[in-house]
Amino acid sequence: MNYSATAPSVWDPSFDGAPDCLLSSDQCVIKAQHHFVKGLVEIPVIGSSDVFSWGVWVSLSPENFSRAADLWDTPGRESEKPYFGWLTTELPVYSPSTVNLKTRLHTRPIGRRPLIELEPTDHPLAVEQRTGITLARVREIAQAVLHPADNNP
Repeated sequence: MNYSATAPSVWDPSFDGAPDCLLSSDQCVIKAQHHFVKGLVEIPVIGSSDVFSWGVWVSLSPENFSRAADLWDTPGRESEKPYFGWLTTELPVYSPSTVNLKTRLHTRPIGRRPLIELEPTDHPLAVEQRTGITLARVREIAQAVLHPADNNP
């Protein structure tokens, strides 16, 4: 019930090991200029207590990234106001592109990934976050993510 991107869509393997670049499981910095945090877009599953989630990356301003990083291991960080960001993960099961959707990143208690709230637009991902998805849609996403070649004859 969770699919996750390992890096923002703008990450290039050539950045690996560069002194001004960092990619961890939670944070990413590119050329000491672009800052990203990984979080979850959570989507309720209709008729179930389950939640489907996308592990995605959001770009933050340098100031917000620094603030989030400073509070990363601080109890009570979940009381922090949400940070504005741009979604920087391409989810190919959606059209149009999911890159650059406006978001608000909500920190949660230590040990829990931040929650990513999409701006309430008519983009299919934002609609699904607001209204939920069926179990059939979860299966459709699983098929598309796990077997992408089957979807491109």
